[in-house]
Amino acid sequence: QVQLVESGGGLVQPGGSLRLSCATSEFTLKNYPIAWFRQAPGKEREGVSCISSSDGSTWYADSVKGRFSISRDNARNMVYLQMTSLKPEDTAVYYCASDAPVCIVRGRMADFGSWGQGTRVTVSS
Repeated sequence: QVQLVESGGGLVQPGGSLRLSCATSEFTLKNYPIAWFRQAPGKEREGVSCISSSDGSTWYADSVKGRFSISRDNARNMVYLQMTSLKPEDTAVYYCASDAPVCIVRGRMADFGSWGQGTRVTVSS
């Protein structure tokens, strides 16, 4: 299993911003779809965003559209999740994931096979 490393989580006030990073030294991220998931306490894991490898197209969960933005930095071999206008309900552990052929299958996030250890985001005043 490949090693993905997330960073950038922390405590932020409602309305604030954070940028999460996903990195690996084991393969070239731009060649693969990369997704962000999150899991809040007591809730199921949910797909947040994904960026394709073919044309850079992106997908967002309805709950984060207009507030979150996924991007690649190919020179640094990283994928970012810029989160703005954060809400308490965004509180969760955020994971980046790889090892899926595409982002979306039949309207839902694909099954990704490799995961990072997660980074915790807490939105609270």
